[in-house]
Order: sequence, then structure tokens, then C-alpha cells
Amino acid sequence: MKFRHVASMAFWMALTTACTSQQQSVSPELSLKDAVGDQFLIGVALNTRQTAAGDSLSQNLVKRHFTAIVPENCMKMEEIHPEEDRYDFSKADELVNFGISNGLVVTGHCLIWHSQLAPWFCVDKDGKPVSAEVLKERMKEHIYTVVKRYKGKIRGWDVVNEAIIEDGSYRKSPFYEILGEEFIPLAFQYAHEADPDAELYYNDYGMDIEGRRNGVVKLIRTLKERGLRIDAVGMQGHMGMDHPDINEFEKSMMAFAAEGVKVMITEWDMSALPTVKQGANIADTLAYQAALNPYTESLPDSVSKVWNTRMKQFFQLFEKHADVITRVTAWGLTDNDSWKNDFPIKGRTDYPLLFDRNYQPKPFVKELMEEASAEQPVK
Repeated sequence: MKFRHVASMAFWMALTTACTSQQQSVSPELSLKDAVGDQFLIGVALNTRQTAAGDSLSQNLVKRHFTAIVPENCMKMEEIHPEEDRYDFSKADELVNFGISNGLVVTGHCLIWHSQLAPWFCVDKDGKPVSAEVLKERMKEHIYTVVKRYKGKIRGWDVVNEAIIEDGSYRKSPFYEILGEEFIPLAFQYAHEADPDAELYYNDYGMDIEGRRNGVVKLIRTLKERGLRIDAVGMQGHMGMDHPDINEFEKSMMAFAAEGVKVMITEWDMSALPTVKQGANIADTLAYQAALNPYTESLPDSVSKVWNTRMKQFFQLFEKHADVITRVTAWGLTDNDSWKNDFPIKGRTDYPLLFDRNYQPKPFVKELMEEASAEQPVK
């Protein structure tokens, strides 16, 4: 009897193991892109190391979890057009080819921006501002050359980046100082002429601020009234533990959507560190610098819990409005890649992205995947 009982137990254990193995083979662990499904594209900004041959760890993570990519820096003007008569497409080509070969949607970033601007672009040989006509011609030539090169390969472009400030007025950039408000419609016109099929976006940060929100709404209307194409507004998602207010962020999403454009969350990260207030003298004391960099070894569990809860709340907001959101893009692959490290003081260690320094998903990402897995029908 004892032998028969043991044999029976062994049989049922073997059967349970077999069933479990079969179920695992049918329903493997989902990826982030599986969890997102067809709600919107889930994207990531990549640096040039990650798209070059040899970084298989990063590339495998991208291919497993994301459906879209955008260059972090290699398409910005100082990189791609460093001298008037010289373009350098080597790194941009590499990124675009990586995207195409792996079935990823590629976005171009960015065509016109006052920062990381090629030093020669808005001045003459004596360093003085060029005339309006010269700047128009340079803008047209730059946009035509870059956009036409990737025609049919890049779905859409951040045409103009960060041109409106907090009160809704225009940033006093070299483009504005020479051309006034006209430089934005011109940029959108040139981009559309270069590739009529490409989507065109306006991209900016601090979009929860009412003044900037209203300024962007006004810009959308101006472009549409002139018959120019604008498909979406990119809302940069550079967040902190105390900003932005999620309700104000949602108000901006709805305001832009009400103007007949889509919304993209274009540069999503959330600093886990104390927010540096504008005007602070960050070099005052060693004590102050230490206060800004409190987690040099790891993030305390208590802070991590708050961070993950807040990130998931924003992700749920994006899902709530998936009818108007077409893409959510993390601004970097892992915590180690983030521009938030060393900013605004050297040596600062931050934890702002969806994957940690060991290429593992953060808890809220794991939760999203587990929830999606639980909703899958059992086969």
C-alpha cells in the first residue's frame, strides 16, 4: 500500500510538472511591447554605441521590448551638419538601418533647435547674424538634405524643438531673432516639401505649464490656418518626484488633441533625486552637492516604491488616452545611459528609466507585463 501511494504521488507530480511545462511553453513571459499591445508605439532613444555592432546586450533588449526608436543625439545639427559644406550621416545611417532591419518605427530628432546647433548656421564668416534670406536658404537646404535622405525610412520628424517658453511667447533663439515667428511655419513647409508622406511634429518640455500649453495651441492653429501639416505634438516627459502635476499634464494632452493633432510622450524619464530649483548655485558647498546626490550606490526601497507608483500612474494616464496617443518613448534604455546622470553636478547618480543598470525591468514594468500575461487566454 505504501509503495502504491508513493507511486501515485509520483505520477501526479509528473503530470503536474508536464502540464506546467506545457503551459509555460504556450504562454512565455510577455515583453513590454506585448503588454502595450496596439495601444500605441513604445519607443526608446538610443545613443550611437547602442546601434553600433558589438552592443548585443542593448540591441537584444531593444528588440525584445520596444517597437520604435529615436536618435538621442546623432541627428541634431551639430552632429549631422557640423560645417556648411559637410554632412556626417554615418551614425544616423547606422541607427536608421538598425531600426529598419529589426522592424522598428524610426523617428527623426530633430531638424530645427536652438541648442546643439551647428555654430556656423546662423552667423556669417565674421560671426554676425546672417540675413533673413540667408537663414531661410540654409534652413531649406539643411531640411531638404536630411529629410530626403531618409524618405520612406523615417515615419516622422520632430521638425521644431523647444521654441516656446513658459509664458507662451517665443524663445529668443537665433532663429527667432532673425526670422521672427515665421521660422516655424517655414521649417514645417520645407519638411513637408522634402517628404510629403512624413509625419511632422512640434516637440517641447514643461508642457503641463498653462502658458506654454496655450502657446502651443496657438501654434497648432497658426500652422493649420496656413494649410501646413502638423500631425502631433511631442510632450517631453522629463519628470521628477514632485513635477509635473498629473492633472495639468492631462489638461495639455486634451488641449492639443482638441486641436485635431495626436499626442506623443517623447522623452519620458523620471528623476528619483531631489529637484534642482532654477537659480540655485549648485557649486556652493559640498554639503549641498551631497544633498543633490543622495543615492550613489542604490535607490532605497522606500524611494523606489514611490517612484514606481508614480511612473505607473502616468503610464495608466497614457493608456486612458490611447485614442489620442500614438507613441510613448523613454529617453534612454537603462539607468546607466540616462543624461540625468552627472546633471547638474558631475558624479550625480540617477535612476530615471524603465530598465535598471543590470538591464532588468523596473517593478512597475514587471507589473505591466504580469498584468498583461494574466489577461492572456489559457491555451
